[in-house]
Amino acid sequence: MAGTPPVGTPAGMRRINQRAVLDLLRRGGPATRPQVAKDTGLSKPTVSQALLALETAGLARATGHTSTGTGRSAVLYEADPTAGYVLGLDIGREQIRVAVADLGRTMVARRDVRNTARSGNALVAALGELARDIVAEAGLTDDDIVVRVLGSPGVADPVKRCFRHAPNLPGWGRPGLLDDLEQAVGPDLVVENDANLTAVGEWESGAARGASVVGCITIGTGVGMGLMVDGRVFRGATGAAGEIGYLPYGRMRSDEAGEPPARGHLEEATAAQSVVRGARELGLGTARSAREVFRLAREGDELARRAVAAEADRLAYTVASVAAVVDPELIVLGGGVGTAADLLLEPIDRALRAFTPLTTTVVQGELGDDGVLTGAISVGLRAAEGLVFERRVGGSP
Repeated sequence: MAGTPPVGTPAGMRRINQRAVLDLLRRGGPATRPQVAKDTGLSKPTVSQALLALETAGLARATGHTSTGTGRSAVLYEADPTAGYVLGLDIGREQIRVAVADLGRTMVARRDVRNTARSGNALVAALGELARDIVAEAGLTDDDIVVRVLGSPGVADPVKRCFRHAPNLPGWGRPGLLDDLEQAVGPDLVVENDANLTAVGEWESGAARGASVVGCITIGTGVGMGLMVDGRVFRGATGAAGEIGYLPYGRMRSDEAGEPPARGHLEEATAAQSVVRGARELGLGTARSAREVFRLAREGDELARRAVAAEADRLAYTVASVAAVVDPELIVLGGGVGTAADLLLEPIDRALRAFTPLTTTVVQGELGDDGVLTGAISVGLRAAEGLVFERRVGGSP
């Protein structure tokens, strides 16, 4: 890294100490100089020098004083959340969610809009406009945004610079798409699978907090899974780990073999539209969306209840397949269908026990429709914290 002093030199040690103090303030919240010295093991003079350097760089700030009675009060310091900002984008077939957050994880601006684009070029243009609008709405400039994270269905292809396995977003497989996205949305763009980001969000601040091995199954327009192992996303050899929509489902004959399908068999069977299709096949002709079927089931409609029970059986097959291969500590249901977990969890558990002895705990996600955006902000902040420090304290990356 250009401009970084070698470790072991006085300048290098100062940077190490400054980063240790800053990390403590970020993780532990406001603290006094004596508290920082105690928790880092650094001397008080070293802490004072580090805090002065961090204040000068705009990375830390005084935030008040302690009030401990009659003794002298001490200055409280905190990491300055306004030292940088992260832009998160959640791209779905029906909805686009965009937000800006500061380094303290506070969302300073957010916008949710319908995805009306029907081509890759139109969607890229819409995302660029949304990104510019949300940054302006937050009262910021492009230079204030340190990292941009975009969550999308599919798998980013670093060679063709596009997304593979994203049939619900027309034009998303066009070579060079990722370059166009970075041009429209801004530099330092990180692209990530949406189910992976949901898994990150649920693991850091949702239903999967601290779980060692967790699969987050997202079911909406499509079906996917993000897999976290010891706090890290597991991607597989080509980044396609978790593309469970392509699991075989139902009867298949060898004489039907040909070009691989754009949509997988399991996705066709379990995605939100399959709930509507199943309800209509049972005679519920008024069903227009999965959410409507779930609402009717909660109100006691027998046909809707049967449609939900059939979906639970299909999801139990999905969970059983994952459990046999991954042996997760926890399975989290996310996405639009995951919001109906109150209707699905009990029949899924019952069906699982009939399918396999390899059962696992299945829970409802806590983040709901915000899972992808929450994960995007988290991933962005991890990267931004290091980048902001390097750019402001003696040398740029």
